[in-house]
Amino acid sequence: MSERELLTLFQAEHDYLVCVDSDGCVFDTMGIKQQECFCPWMVCYFGLQPVARAARECKEFADLFSKTRGANRHVTIKRILTELLPTHPLVERRGFQVPAFPHYCAWVDEPQSLLSNQGLREAADGASDEDAKEELEHVLAWSERVNWTVGEIVRGIPPFPYVRECLERLHCAADVVVVSATPLEALEREWAEHSIERYASLICGQEMGTKKEHIGALMDQYQAQRVLMIGDAPGDLRAARANGVLFYPVVPGLEEASWERLYGEALELFFSGRYAGAYEERLIADFEAALPERPPWEVGA
Repeated sequence: MSERELLTLFQAEHDYLVCVDSDGCVFDTMGIKQQECFCPWMVCYFGLQPVARAARECKEFADLFSKTRGANRHVTIKRILTELLPTHPLVERRGFQVPAFPHYCAWVDEPQSLLSNQGLREAADGASDEDAKEELEHVLAWSERVNWTVGEIVRGIPPFPYVRECLERLHCAADVVVVSATPLEALEREWAEHSIERYASLICGQEMGTKKEHIGALMDQYQAQRVLMIGDAPGDLRAARANGVLFYPVVPGLEEASWERLYGEALELFFSGRYAGAYEERLIADFEAALPERPPWEVGA
């Protein structure tokens, strides 16, 4: 049975559904993954050694401190190569020509592309153009190397305080489904490492589609006002809005306070039908204000 079939066969056990992101939301893993796993191999595989400092600044801004925080890795790499890095002051001063990966970028932009290692492998195998095949295989090697590095480095990082308490409370009253752009293997390993997989009815990774698709596949079993998405990135908010469900933000830099507030008041409001409206709108406004659109080197120019 494929991963996507597991999602379509899911059966509700409660009247309420709570979807929750993982990296940066449940676990404080965003920083270490981006800085120690993704970025060094990005510099290596995409030929960015002459402007490594600028590449790191772009990666950290795109993935940690901007409105594209938490986006699929391939969407972010395309943004860095085509938008952020070419306009970085260090790159401009040095006259560095950012390497173009046209076949890869075209694959990222193709609406039907499955933005995962599996999708890259299928695209490479199906490419009739030898240059396209070689380019896609090269990026696949990068993505696989990143996954290997994550497995070697990202260990022993517990959930944020109050995550376990929230999951324990939710487990009795709602179906909890992990929705993430992270590979399924990493999700299952990290949730099992800290014995919180018992609280999840289903874990959905990038192999099962986007977060929007994860939520959408479950919606026919619940009333929209009884579905809550918990996330730390604008993409999580968009996935919730696309499906007409509620959103609770875990604000970057204020993760512990966010989970404590969820445990102390927001869950009660959700289950009592008083979460939607002014309360949710205030939380979302604070969340959006914490993540800028443009990088600091442009704002300060």
